[in-house]
Amino acid sequence: MATLERTDKRSCYCAELSAKNVGERICLMGWAQRQRDLGSLIFIDLRDRTGIVQLAFDDNTDRNIFADAFSVRSEYVLCAKGVVRHRGEGAVNKNIPTGEIEVAIDEFKILSKAQTPPFEIVENSEVKNELRLKHRYLDLRRPDLSRNILERSKIVKIARDYYAENGFVDIETPILVKPTPEGARDYLVPSRVHPGSFYALPQSPQIYKQILMVSGFDRYFQIAKCFRDEDLRADRQPEFTQIDTEMSFVCEDDVMNMHEGFLKYLFKQYMGIEMTEPFLRLTWKECMERFGSDKPDMRFGYELQNISDEVKDCGFKVFAGAVEAGGSVRAINVKGAADKFSRKEIDALTDFVKTYKAKGLAWYKNNNGEVTSSYAKFLTDEENARIINRLGVEAGDVVFIVADKDKVVFDALGALRCEVAKKLGILKKDDFKFLWVTEFPLFEYDEEEGRFYAMHHPFTMPMEEDIPLLDTDRGAVRAKAYDIVLNGTELGGGSIRIHDAEIQKKMFECLGLDEEAQQLKFGFLLEAFKYGTPPHGGLAFGLDRLVMHLLGIDDIREVIAFPKVQNASELMSMCPAPTDQKALDELCIAVTKTEETNE
Repeated sequence: MATLERTDKRSCYCAELSAKNVGERICLMGWAQRQRDLGSLIFIDLRDRTGIVQLAFDDNTDRNIFADAFSVRSEYVLCAKGVVRHRGEGAVNKNIPTGEIEVAIDEFKILSKAQTPPFEIVENSEVKNELRLKHRYLDLRRPDLSRNILERSKIVKIARDYYAENGFVDIETPILVKPTPEGARDYLVPSRVHPGSFYALPQSPQIYKQILMVSGFDRYFQIAKCFRDEDLRADRQPEFTQIDTEMSFVCEDDVMNMHEGFLKYLFKQYMGIEMTEPFLRLTWKECMERFGSDKPDMRFGYELQNISDEVKDCGFKVFAGAVEAGGSVRAINVKGAADKFSRKEIDALTDFVKTYKAKGLAWYKNNNGEVTSSYAKFLTDEENARIINRLGVEAGDVVFIVADKDKVVFDALGALRCEVAKKLGILKKDDFKFLWVTEFPLFEYDEEEGRFYAMHHPFTMPMEEDIPLLDTDRGAVRAKAYDIVLNGTELGGGSIRIHDAEIQKKMFECLGLDEEAQQLKFGFLLEAFKYGTPPHGGLAFGLDRLVMHLLGIDDIREVIAFPKVQNASELMSMCPAPTDQKALDELCIAVTKTEETNE
């Protein structure tokens, strides 16, 4: 193996070459994708992060160089110098950008040899995820995954450019912060210098960016690492990245307009898509009533319709009983799809809604005049007619109904409308429908714990007209909060913050924090508010989710260089991992081992 000399300077990347470079002498470096030995000819496909170009060795090649080329195997690291030339007649490869040319090699070095990799470094690999993640350094060489990471970098640059042009100051906030009492579980970091005390890794830069507004920076921006010790889902990771912002002297419209501007700028710069219309805005209440979700997919209809008034006095206990118990009966009418859902498929949808705690799924089909239903026989002709009329059912339609507590009905039908759309194949990844969801509830009630929690976080400002309700009806208080939703995914969210110390204290009180606890947890914030705090608000985008949508990818791990798996471990380095006793002793930590029991 050879080493690089001062004269070994890469002149370009592989995929930057084209027919216009014919006759130029160049120096390339990269990995051998494959070597083809044709006796008197050897071809090596050289790969770097941009793509592949063919290296050619023939009768005119020095014999020592030819011998070295003969020894090359997959993933060897190479330095190659030569002259760009047209490929021979009939040898053009139209499947790659450099397919018209090749490089006739006259200098050649093997910089590093490689063992046979555990899987082939090719696009769209079907290798198991566990093996790919264990050898992530090889996985990242694959053109499709490498491209994802490079595209992510482009998106970050566009974000930095937009916010810089709009007067935002890029400021880093601490990674070691004070543990918080609200939200997801913190990742705790023990302090060696302060035995028995802990830092937390930030769930967001929330408090620090508010302090920056108190400090007068006016507009803050950061590509921020955040951490939450929670169960993983397809679009979540224990550590993730936010495009994080905060602005002073603003109301909700100011913040939403600024960040809507960013999304329009991003889609224009990155996708070439011009968005001129204002994004649709709906209140949280309207979203729940119409779509059963606070992040509805607006690419299709199938809106929820409340038929509680039509069935509250009917003879079918499933319907009437739900209304009597304070719940509701709601339906979606899937127009023209009666012939798309067999009884077996409807049974599968019934099992689907049960995962959202629905007891069952009532249905009605008018398959071009042939009517079947799971509930019609329990109702009078008049009651059935009222439902059909209310829902606007026509020949060819299929209706799905859920009766239960409102939360169950919303969750079940909100998910069902999306599931039905997927099964009908009507969702297009290149159809981008944005939505602002506003006026969220300030609190949500946990029935198990019997208390209110902040729906977003405890620093969100209530609507001024709802402040009196903090003492009388907390569940009715609306927040100055807003989420930006794209095709059923929450891309980001934010709020106008509380900037009045007395209102902030009242908010903490509503969450069960007495004055002593407030001072212990947030005394520094309340102290800062005494020295002139501007009205302020902000928003944070989930960068990983945003990149997923722009690239049309469903798995968040495909846009993160070194992601975690379902149990929050990282397979390449095998972390988390035990540490030695000396380190534990320095941190004054004792580890208690528990035996797993089979129940």
